[in-house]
Amino acid sequence: MDVEKEASRRAVIVTGGSGGIGAAIASRVGADGFPVAVNFRTNEAAAADVVREIESAGGRAVAIRGDISREDEILRLFETAERELGKIGGLVNNAAVTGGFTRVAALRADAIAQVLAVNVAGTMLCSREAVRRMSLRNGGLGGSIVNISSVSGLVGGHNLAAYNASKGAVRLLSKSVALHGARLNPQVRCNSVHPTFLEGAMTDALIKPAANPDEMKARMTRDVPLRRFGKPSEVAEMCVYLLSDESAFVTGAEFVIDGGLTAR
Repeated sequence: MDVEKEASRRAVIVTGGSGGIGAAIASRVGADGFPVAVNFRTNEAAAADVVREIESAGGRAVAIRGDISREDEILRLFETAERELGKIGGLVNNAAVTGGFTRVAALRADAIAQVLAVNVAGTMLCSREAVRRMSLRNGGLGGSIVNISSVSGLVGGHNLAAYNASKGAVRLLSKSVALHGARLNPQVRCNSVHPTFLEGAMTDALIKPAANPDEMKARMTRDVPLRRFGKPSEVAEMCVYLLSDESAFVTGAEFVIDGGLTAR
């Protein structure tokens, strides 16, 4: 039996899949033939829209509520996904919170705790559950985990301190999971994706409060060699590649999607 081929179209869980980059990833993964569990915390209507989009294109999808900062809800997410869609062969750890656009001097303990609970502990626990279910000893067929980190997890920055730290943790977690997964038979692969500013709500939240939003946007895009923000769809394409058999020899790698920002 070709294990990689058998696992290549098993169910994929996308955490934080109801909006923005998560919705783009879920929709694109569904369009490529993967059954998709679209995780959401509060926006049920948006998650339902993503499911309808996937189903209208002939795919299979289900929306599953779950707070990624809570272990019991993570367990329920995986159990429901398996019951509704079958064995898990892929996970995209996308759910994240920023903790606010604050510098170190303005950090609050409650915001730090929330960022770490979702971005770090939540990603760790979801990865744990995916590895357990993809492991041959538990009836799995291997699979692929894609962790959405950030360019800020590579280079940091003067604001978003808690977020930057959490995304750095995701980067190193990905390597640990990759090394562990490579020793399983069949293997569980894990890679991290590092976008810079993307078109959408998170970038808008940084630009709109500025005294001159247009000037702020122009300055931010000038810093990018390709002179624009990225698109969620461009990150989604990378995720499809990493979930598919086309990347069967790729694990523990970092994929930077930043228009050349970190190449300067």
